[in-house]
Amino acid sequence: MVRPGSSPSLWGAAGKAGYALSCVAAAMVLAISGFSYFVVRDVSSIGGSHAIDSGPSIGTQNILLMGLESRTDWNGNILPNNILNALHAGSAAGVAAGVGGNATNTLILIHIPAGGKKAVGFSIPRDDWVTFPTPYDGQAQGKVDQAYGFALAAKESELRQQSSTLSQNQIAFAGNEAGRAATVATVEQLTGVHIDHFAEVNLDGFYELASVLGGVEVCLKQPVAYDSYSGFYAHHAGYQHLDAVMALAFVRQRHGLVNGDLDRTHRQQAFLDSVMQQLRTEGVLSDLTKINSLLSVAKQYVITDKNWNLLDFAAQMRSLTSGNLTFRTLPVVTIDGHIDNQDVNIINPPYIKQIVQETFYPSAASSRASRPSSSPSPKPESSADAAKTTVDVYNGGNIAGLAGQVSAALVKDGYRAGLVQNTSALTTTEVTYGTGASASAAKIASLFHVTATASATVTAGHVEVMLGADATLAEVSGTPAPSSSAVPIPTSGAQGGAVNAKNGIPCVD
Repeated sequence: MVRPGSSPSLWGAAGKAGYALSCVAAAMVLAISGFSYFVVRDVSSIGGSHAIDSGPSIGTQNILLMGLESRTDWNGNILPNNILNALHAGSAAGVAAGVGGNATNTLILIHIPAGGKKAVGFSIPRDDWVTFPTPYDGQAQGKVDQAYGFALAAKESELRQQSSTLSQNQIAFAGNEAGRAATVATVEQLTGVHIDHFAEVNLDGFYELASVLGGVEVCLKQPVAYDSYSGFYAHHAGYQHLDAVMALAFVRQRHGLVNGDLDRTHRQQAFLDSVMQQLRTEGVLSDLTKINSLLSVAKQYVITDKNWNLLDFAAQMRSLTSGNLTFRTLPVVTIDGHIDNQDVNIINPPYIKQIVQETFYPSAASSRASRPSSSPSPKPESSADAAKTTVDVYNGGNIAGLAGQVSAALVKDGYRAGLVQNTSALTTTEVTYGTGASASAAKIASLFHVTATASATVTAGHVEVMLGADATLAEVSGTPAPSSSAVPIPTSGAQGGAVNAKNGIPCVD
């Protein structure tokens, strides 16, 4: 098997159950101080994607955990039937016929404050309907878990057309790099925060990791009938030990659960809490043989951004316990949406951005500058004189009549109405301004969670709003830019409340 980072050959598609990579990270975080040279040598060989520019490895940082639904190994080869059978993932013939794919069915965004003693994370439901930062494989919108597969397919198709001499490994390498970059960009756009690092794992890797740990302890609120899709079942409620195969089935099941995929996110969250507890209480970290096996599996199956210094990260995170790790699930408006013949979750992106900002950065919730971004926000003038600003609105989005509705909403806020027209399709909203309108432009841009830019082609005193596919009326119709006041995080509804183990393992459905 070719290791990422050793040569540009690679690692085909990754697999489901991204929480396993969290277990690896947790193991390394807790184990490093005890096995200096051995761990330094082995941890340094974990990597090694160049899909994003790595952020800091110590201090405040955001980490995206990804698990891909794929039945292939890192080189793009279909897993053997004996492994597929053990993972309850179909057959090699079925995979060859198109079963499965390259979708990030597990996405968890974790925020690590400076010091590393606490952490908070949001699971992102796989069916959330989003606008992609750029169209991938011709798709401007889709489920959040589709960004990876769309980008991968587009890149691989491009390479096959360009050259007939590239190996399968080389094509897989470039395709997966495109998928990773697309997923990170999509989550950044959805949540409004910058991602410093990511990690991913595949189906086979999850199984191997769970095997090294000897399975996991979980707690169920009630017995679970046999699920033919995942292979999971439980004869009784309460605490029970799962072997590697059933641990994978536990985090994969969504059929038969009341809230489907949303209940599955709670299982994934509880799984990580369980592993954290197990690593601390069952002697795993004092067993050199298990540490050796754990790191060996990590080197084979865990992919991270190349310049993430896991040793520095681990030193900061040494005091983190499961009791200081809180997980939530991003809220949905409804789980009964139906777009492009797909069942989807309808979400409120501005609300999601505000929740994530205020959860991750509570002392600076009103400031978009609380996190570095690729385009820093301009400093607004001391006050925005709305009455002297004319706003021209152009609709390049998907909602008919939206330009007129946005213009009317801005007029209610005191701005002058300008041109209201349609324009060519845009993926994201853009705000530009002419001389003397920078303050108004900054305020209007903040409603759409974008940065206003000066333009010599915009008339003095005017702001030009080019609505993209991500724009909605909710962003301007009485919904101000994020304020410093706390935004309540929903604790009821399909997404449920927080999953947080207090020195133990939480019980879930």
